Amino acid sequence: DTCRNFHCKRGKVCHADKQGKPHCICQDPAACPPTKDYEHVCGTDNKTYDGTCQLFGTKCQLEGTKMGRQLHLDYMGSCKYIPPCTDYEVDQFPLRMRDWLKNILIQYYERDLNTSGILTEKQRNKVKKIYQNEKRLAAGDHPVELLLHDFEKNYHMYVYPVHWQFHQLDQHPVDRLLTHSELAPLRASLVPMEHCITRFFQECDGDQNKLIALKEWCHCFGIKE
Repeated sequence: DTCRNFHCKRGKVCHADKQGKPHCICQDPAACPPTKDYEHVCGTDNKTYDGTCQLFGTKCQLEGTKMGRQLHLDYMGSCKYIPPCTDYEVDQFPLRMRDWLKNILIQYYERDLNTSGILTEKQRNKVKKIYQNEKRLAAGDHPVELLLHDFEKNYHMYVYPVHWQFHQLDQHPVDRLLTHSELAPLRASLVPMEHCITRFFQECDGDQNKLIALKEWCHCFGIKE
């Protein structure tokens, strides 16, 4: 099977021609495997797709058109009304996001205590200091005043989680710059719960070059240079 180790980008599948030579063709959206309701996704055209296979297959078939360029994965789940983000809400967003990132790392660390593998040894050593700190704010739905107070008092606990998330996203390629597609996995999963995340990322791009540098990312989260 000449297609076995032949890689195609999302929305395309491998097809062998009459000579057996593999090449990529657009995925037929109608041929995508069936999905469950929880696998539905919303496109930037505000249309619900059965899954990412159908979305990216549709995008591929529209390649070269304006509609194709504009179609992306907006967020996970069926399309719904996303309220606009107010100035006040976007100002408070980094408080919740920093706390969430810190608690995600602590959860990973606790899992690794039993079966290691999620974090590297270097990452575990970094998170261990946060985990063992008695002043750490426990996970929960806290008022913004408490989150702000904790950030000011325990600033050092939040620096590594913010850096860690940036480097988790910076993968294709690793260049200390986040593209739209690199941000998509985090953004798409959070939009239904955190409706300010789209505006937050837009405003993080201070020079409006459609790339978020590490310096811009840290500035948005209140991390000092």
